Amino acid sequence: MPSFRPVVFIGGLLVLVLAATLVIPALVELALDADHAPEYLPCIAVPAFLGATAVLASRGAPIKLGIREAYLLTSSLWIVLPLVAALPFMWTVPNLSLADAYFEAVSGLTTTGSTVIVGLEAMSPGVLLWRSLLQWVGGIGIVVMAVAVLPLLRVGGMQLMSRESSDTSDKILARPRELATWLLSVYLGLTVLSAIGYGLAGLGGFDAVNHAMATVSTGGFSTHDSSFGAFSPAAQWVAVVFMLAGAAPFLFYVQLLRGTSGFVPWSQIPPMLGVVLIGGGLMAVTAAGSGQSPIDAIRHGVFSVTSIITTTGFASYDWQSWGSFAASLALMLTFCGGCTGSTAGAVKIFRWQVLIQRFRIITQELIRPHRVVAQVYQSRAVSPEVVQGVMAFVLLTGAVTSLTTMALTATGLDLVTAFSAAATAITNVGPALGPIAGPAGTFAPFPDAAKWILSFAMLLGRLELLTVLVMLEPGFWHR
Repeated sequence: MPSFRPVVFIGGLLVLVLAATLVIPALVELALDADHAPEYLPCIAVPAFLGATAVLASRGAPIKLGIREAYLLTSSLWIVLPLVAALPFMWTVPNLSLADAYFEAVSGLTTTGSTVIVGLEAMSPGVLLWRSLLQWVGGIGIVVMAVAVLPLLRVGGMQLMSRESSDTSDKILARPRELATWLLSVYLGLTVLSAIGYGLAGLGGFDAVNHAMATVSTGGFSTHDSSFGAFSPAAQWVAVVFMLAGAAPFLFYVQLLRGTSGFVPWSQIPPMLGVVLIGGGLMAVTAAGSGQSPIDAIRHGVFSVTSIITTTGFASYDWQSWGSFAASLALMLTFCGGCTGSTAGAVKIFRWQVLIQRFRIITQELIRPHRVVAQVYQSRAVSPEVVQGVMAFVLLTGAVTSLTTMALTATGLDLVTAFSAAATAITNVGPALGPIAGPAGTFAPFPDAAKWILSFAMLLGRLELLTVLVMLEPGFWHR
């Protein structure tokens, strides 16, 4: 069996960190609206007590994480931390059930961006800031998980991204602490630049900071019900730039800043930009055919496609009003995703590259049966194990989306709403299709049972599916 003591110890520390983060919106409430500030005291005290208890109860033993402990820690943290993060929503936002609060917290930490809160303009500043902070904290956690944890666990073909090599020159950074410092510095730097860009585009300081955190984390929470429809065209173009920046491999930034060499999957960036150009062009043509001016059609088309493939979930316009082609294109792009090692979700460009290349090799070998074609990625050999991991991940994505759709239809949702909601939850994109949870709607009308199902689906998608599903194997719990 896995050892629970290090899992409890590290989990307790992170609960304490989340409790400390809650001090920030509490101080904002105190500065702007003292009537709500006392409500944050129990929100801070409860997780602080639980986190301290876990740390004290498990201290003393050496912190050694094996493969089993790493799986258990990664999965349990993403399930438990939203319970702590949900407390401010339950105790400061009226008329939110436990299912609502947990859904909102999961959506924040997984940077999905789906919401059950209506009337954001009337919400207290502490709640709005807490939503953005959740996405910002979740975003850096996702980057660290993608760079350091998933390659170790060999999830979904991610072992190709491992920095382990007998040749030490192939390592970008030898010490994990130094790597984490550089990743956080890049993440913070992009957030600051994004906030400055939004300020120059006309957003107020509070809106600029909130949207900067939600943009770089590719989260999608906004301070307005109409999302970026409430802001100027200049702000929307700034969002396009920093959504793409958040969806690029963060190791690529580290490599550029340090001037070092090593394996970084930078070749994902051109295809991602290609999807934005082609998909944005198709969306623009559709928007123009629905009455938009050419300039507005290009802006809304590029913005919408960028928001979808980076799994951010912002909206500048309700693209469903452009017809069924726009809706079907958006649904197809939902499964695309950004780059590996970024804050983006979904299948990701890297896996599609490996899969498409594998299909081409199979075709070549069918034409010439005696030919053996080696599969490579950026001059690095791709092992059959990596290809199998990628195929398993894509297959599981389809299977889990189908099962989630069936579960949602059992709660009374129609098929289009259920399938698109399942897809957007698994891929961590945000908006679904239909009049309820489309880009102009929210998930508030969904029954509580559907919200619990979608919360679990968002966690599954963010943990790359296999990280959770491997624990269903009985052999996981036995030596």
